[in-house]
Amino acid sequence: MHISRRTFALSVAALGLSGCTSAVASGPARAKAVTSDLRTVSNGAYSAWVRGFYPRANSQGISASTLRKAFRNTGYLPGVVKRDRNQTEFKRTLEDYLSIAASDERVSKGRAAFARHRRTLNTLESKYGVDAEIIAAIWGLESFFGERRGDVSVISATSTLAFDGRRGSFFEKQLIAALQIIQNGDIPASKMTGSWAGAMGHTQFIPTSYQAFAVDFTGDGRRDIWSDDPTDALASTAAYLQRNGWTRGVRWGAETSSSGGNVIQPQAGGPKFTVTGNFRAIKRYNNSDAYAIGVGHLADRIGGGGPLRTSFPPDKNGLTKDNRIALQKRLTANGFDTDGADGVLGPNSEKAIRAYQASRGLAATGTPSLELLRSLN
Repeated sequence: MHISRRTFALSVAALGLSGCTSAVASGPARAKAVTSDLRTVSNGAYSAWVRGFYPRANSQGISASTLRKAFRNTGYLPGVVKRDRNQTEFKRTLEDYLSIAASDERVSKGRAAFARHRRTLNTLESKYGVDAEIIAAIWGLESFFGERRGDVSVISATSTLAFDGRRGSFFEKQLIAALQIIQNGDIPASKMTGSWAGAMGHTQFIPTSYQAFAVDFTGDGRRDIWSDDPTDALASTAAYLQRNGWTRGVRWGAETSSSGGNVIQPQAGGPKFTVTGNFRAIKRYNNSDAYAIGVGHLADRIGGGGPLRTSFPPDKNGLTKDNRIALQKRLTANGFDTDGADGVLGPNSEKAIRAYQASRGLAATGTPSLELLRSLN
């Protein structure tokens, strides 16, 4: 897997999603209270690892004062290890992905956010050459326009993962970079928060990518991607894309009915897209065709464009998106809550199906079907 700005291409668990699991930040509320397994617990082996880490940090220019401040009120997070080891999440179809990435709610919020920050976004487009709508779309996919920036201590998260060792070398580099950011004065240690994997701010930079690409666009002496003001974060995203091959004045791509060398069809029977070098620049942000299409399509919708013209085929269980929405609505109406009806059958929908099947004396497989839908009439 290509690793660039993030610890890994956006995973479901990385953004703490609930309900309809996807590879984009869900909304609408700002991050909820930190769950119990993302609170620090005593771990002697972790504490010993931290003591052993201090000399290595010192050797890379991290002062004793920075270490004391950074590790104050931090510690081992069992939930971080659990999430890191449990990433065999649902593999979403492009239809499911776009149902979330370009949902009516996200498009509506995106247009409102774009209107509020139009001057900033247009200034960034002029300076970096990256379409204002693309910058806004990445913001929308990464943190639901700033509403889900993450509330986990980055020092706790990266040190826990470095100690755990599965990707210890990688996360120790992230920890060192996070300490350098604190030492530089960009953010106090107590306010350096992010996802469980250490991705930070409005557009979810990992510490090493922050070091390489973050921008102080406001001119206040700090590259503040955590602030309620998203300016520095949006500028940092534009700078990242510019330095990773974005070409001014070229679209990311578009839906097409033709075939050819630059045409992709990620889901058999679904829409085709002609893509450009800027599509590949978006993939440097997250190495996923679905993500890049999600960014491009959401950008088009924020800019006033409509839904995709081509329909997706029925899923492997013979259900169309309309069927799946109807199933979710009927389950919820019968007391089996699916936590929304967007046509994306994630863990909550599967749980509701199992409960309904069990209530009817059926095998609780959690598998949707047209027969199941008809039984709920």
